[in-house]
Amino acid sequence: SASGASVVAIDNKIEQAMDLVKSHLMYAVREEVEVLKEQIKELVERNSLLERENALLKSLSNNEQLSQLST
Repeated sequence: SASGASVVAIDNKIEQAMDLVKSHLMYAVREEVEVLKEQIKELVERNSLLERENALLKSLSNNEQLSQLST
């Protein structure tokens, strides 16, 4: 029947629209993941640098200076 075909056509359009939304979302999520991966990489590098700097400063400090850090 014509109304049955119309319902099928509408269902197909809805399915196509949902697929389009899904692919756009997946693309956006992938892009965001890449940005976050890069930020994590930069933060890990920065943290490593700060830890080395901290170790160096501790090695150059005397006991009195170090004791002040824990208070």
